[in-house]
Amino acid sequence: MNTRLSPTLLDKHGFLKDHTLWNKELALMLAESEGIAMTEAHWEIIELLRAYYEEFDASPANRSLVKYTKINLGPQKGNSIYLMSLFPGSPTRLASRIAGLPKPKNCL
Repeated sequence: MNTRLSPTLLDKHGFLKDHTLWNKELALMLAESEGIAMTEAHWEIIELLRAYYEEFDASPANRSLVKYTKINLGPQKGNSIYLMSLFPGSPTRLASRIAGLPKPKNCL
């Protein structure tokens, strides 16, 4: 699927309106718009976020993402400092946006 990053695809907060339209090409465009150069470490968290969404039908809050990451990837990656190094500012918000997921509920 060759999707262009069109404003009609995004809500007013920059999140994908329909998460089923997400693909890696679109994720790269979203990441680029946020100034993020995707690495394997970034993709690992994006895939984990998408698994979280499949399991819980919601985007995680920051504490939930840290805990889920720690459980699935170990304590070296399951901490706020690591996640902030990949997704500066608000890791949950930024990573959820790139993962094509809805805005986390407790996110401003």
